[in-house]
Amino acid sequence: MTTGNTTRIVAAIALLALCLTGCKHYHDQPLLPQQTAADFGSRTLADAGLKKFLETNLHREVAPWPPRAWDFRTLAMAAFYYHPDLDVARAQWATASAGSVTAGQRPNPTMSITPTYDTTTGPPWIPGVSFDVPIETAGKRQHRIAQATHLAEAARLNIAAVAWQVRSRLRNRLLAWHAAQENLTLLRQQESLQAETVRLLEGQFNAGAVAAFTVTQARVALNQSRLALSEAERQSAVARAQTADALGVPVAALAGVTPDWSEFRQLPPQPADATARRQALTHRADILSALADYAASEAALRLQIARQYPDVHLNPGYQLDQTDNKWTLGLSVELPMLSQNQGPIAEAEAKRAESAAKFNALQARVLAEIEQALAGYRGSVKKAAAADAMSRDLDAQVRSARGMLAAGEIPRVELVQRQLEVSAAALAQLDARIKGQEALGALLDALQSPLGVTVTIPTAIEESPRTIPTNLSQ
Repeated sequence: MTTGNTTRIVAAIALLALCLTGCKHYHDQPLLPQQTAADFGSRTLADAGLKKFLETNLHREVAPWPPRAWDFRTLAMAAFYYHPDLDVARAQWATASAGSVTAGQRPNPTMSITPTYDTTTGPPWIPGVSFDVPIETAGKRQHRIAQATHLAEAARLNIAAVAWQVRSRLRNRLLAWHAAQENLTLLRQQESLQAETVRLLEGQFNAGAVAAFTVTQARVALNQSRLALSEAERQSAVARAQTADALGVPVAALAGVTPDWSEFRQLPPQPADATARRQALTHRADILSALADYAASEAALRLQIARQYPDVHLNPGYQLDQTDNKWTLGLSVELPMLSQNQGPIAEAEAKRAESAAKFNALQARVLAEIEQALAGYRGSVKKAAAADAMSRDLDAQVRSARGMLAAGEIPRVELVQRQLEVSAAALAQLDARIKGQEALGALLDALQSPLGVTVTIPTAIEESPRTIPTNLSQ
């Protein structure tokens, strides 16, 4: 073998080695259910990583740690830190972002080794090599990149949408827990008043002042109060477990946690209808994500139109024939005679129309949700105000009854019965307030933003839980 041939072989081996050095290698990452379950069970609201996360997003030191009372804002950020739904959304964004890398790749050239055996002359073997160098035309790579970029943006915006779902679910669970706790307090008071009523009526019955039927009715009411109290205790336990699930932590993590219920003790004024519509239609994460999906479908259509134009393939080659160096230069182009990519173009056009229809349907649904939520909240605020007025009126009657009892004008059992009316009114007032908070939650979900806060979505959301959409932390 001549020195020149040896040099060419060494160069080919070196080129092949250079190509292989950039290869990635597989790393095993087994998923162990026992370990993941143990990790979940060890989650706590006293975690040092959670403290750092809160301080990063609150822009202040959190002291003491853990807090004596957890308000809704702090608990919401704990849910952003722990909840697995956000891990899934971040992973989906990472997958879509990896698609941008794929879209930007240029096609690799190929090399073909073509040794030829000549039976008539010597030496019989004629070494040869040829290459195929593809050249994309009509901006196909740019269209692929644009499509992948829009899909990645839609996945990024989906993180904000999922974060809002996590926040909304936590608010609903906390509201149910708060309602159960308040209901427990009022039912205990009612049960105590019912027991006092039975005791007083039994005394009057023994004195012959009331009929047995009156005492029986009071005992039935007492038993109903005790059953309602037991049901309220069950509901409180269930709501506590559901709150832990909404946070993404085990129930044991809530041991010793004292929630601050101030979020649910007032109903803010509702925004103007036009303001609410404009805010939702221009800032809701799902609206923006649907727009990004539509932009991706347009880029996909441009890509399919560009594929009507064939790519060019350069085919240089070399052959050592009887010590003669023979070079060839070929050019190949696909002839669009039987197919001009009309099928994929039609599919891409239909996909774009589908994306537009989905966006229009989403926009209409959002508008309907806003209208219904505004109407429901408006009615709930009026009902809560009426319940407050009724409760104030009954409180005034109880104060008057206490004065009449002190003056000897009425028996004590009549005062207790009026207190029972106040207790029933308090339960109705609580129900109206909770219904108002539920209506407020529906309005917030329709806007996907706290009232009075402009929605802002960061230009990047890290894969690890370190930044969150700023509107969600309110």
